Amino acid sequence: MKLAIYIALLAVVMMGCGTTSRPRTTPSKVAEAQATHEYPSPAPQAETVTAGSASATAAVDSFASAYINWTAQTVSGDMQALAASSVGQARSAMQLAAAQTAGDYELQQGGIANAGQVEAITPLLGQRDRYVVVTRELTTATATTAYQGLQPAWHVTVATVARLSSGAWAVSGWQPEN
Repeated sequence: MKLAIYIALLAVVMMGCGTTSRPRTTPSKVAEAQATHEYPSPAPQAETVTAGSASATAAVDSFASAYINWTAQTVSGDMQALAASSVGQARSAMQLAAAQTAGDYELQQGGIANAGQVEAITPLLGQRDRYVVVTRELTTATATTAYQGLQPAWHVTVATVARLSSGAWAVSGWQPEN
C-alpha cells in the first residue's frame, strides 16, 4: 500500500515538473490569414450623412440634379458631395466616380460639361423605396469637337432611398439604366 501511494505521489510530482505554464498567445492576423486564407477586417463604421431630405422624392430630386449638372472643373467635387449625402451603394459609386474623374486628363483638357433637368420621378411599381428617375441631359465641350451637334438625350435611372436614423431620407442606390 505504501508503495502504491509512493508511486502516485511520484507521478504527480513528475507531471508538475515536466510542464511549464505558458501564456496563451493569439495568432497574428498574418498567421490567421495564412491558415484560413482570409484576413479579418475591422467592423464597418456607421455611415454618416452630411444632410438628409424631408421626403424620399426630395432626396432623389436633389441627388439627381447634382448628379447630372457638372463641369470638368467641378465633377470630382460634385461626386464627393454626393457621396457625403448618400449611403450604401450610392455612396460607394459616387466615391468611385470622384476618384476616377479627379485624374481624368481627357475630361479636363476637353472642357467637358453636362447639364440637364429632372423631368420625372415616380415610384417603381411593386418596389418599396425605389424610384424611376427620368432626366434630359446635354453634354458639351469647350476644347474638343467630340460633342458638337449632340442633341439633348433622355436618361433613366433607378434610385433607391433609405430612411436615416434622424428621420431624413437619403439616396442609397443609384443605377443608371442607359
